[in-house]
Amino acid sequence: MNPHAPALESVPRVLLVIAQPLLAQYVSLALNHGIAQTRAVPDAPEARTALSAWRPHLAVVDMDLAHGTILEQLGYTAPSAERIPLIALTRRGDLARKLAAFDHGVDDILTVPFSPEELVARLLAVLRRSYHTVVAFTPVIRLGDLEIDILNRSVRVHGKELQLTAVELSLLYLLAANPGQLLSRDVILDQLWGADYVPESNIVDRHIRNLRVKLQNGWRHPRYIATIPGQGYRFIATASDEPPAS
Repeated sequence: MNPHAPALESVPRVLLVIAQPLLAQYVSLALNHGIAQTRAVPDAPEARTALSAWRPHLAVVDMDLAHGTILEQLGYTAPSAERIPLIALTRRGDLARKLAAFDHGVDDILTVPFSPEELVARLLAVLRRSYHTVVAFTPVIRLGDLEIDILNRSVRVHGKELQLTAVELSLLYLLAANPGQLLSRDVILDQLWGADYVPESNIVDRHIRNLRVKLQNGWRHPRYIATIPGQGYRFIATASDEPPAS
């Protein structure tokens, strides 16, 4: 354990050094429900200010920032008594990239896209190793009458569990992480399948359609997923008095 790091309190503080708002919000939603307080900054100068003023217990850093030099700009190139635990995110999953991250002192690394429960599990493991304590975790996210259980990968509406595929669950989580925000098909593809994926022409629309059927979500009067014609989709959490049909 780093003797210079702030003592771990009941709710850890996690600094997110992520320039892309959609990814930052995705990470924030995964961590804000009973796990951690988060603060997002877009670059190294703001990160250094937050490190000294906010004193986070851990940082999640997009290591592709600043043309891949963000770790160097944050001082993760040499041993430091002031260094806090760090989880790196990257869109490049090659071995050389991962070895370079660990060589810089990173505690763990995740390749984008990743599932929220994997991020949560790895963050809890790093906090446990670094501070020798167990962090309390409330995994259920409630949005209107919708409940998303991150670690158990289950979704309930009015207490009724829905049978979703892994892609449908990740898609729902991505939309729910950005309520009210328009997400284009290209953005959804990049976040769930990766920038290098060559998609089928209607893969996003097909999964949205299947998800709507299971949510009992009609496109004319949507309760969860609204279509913005020619642009993409938007999540709206509208409570309903009626449970989904059996």
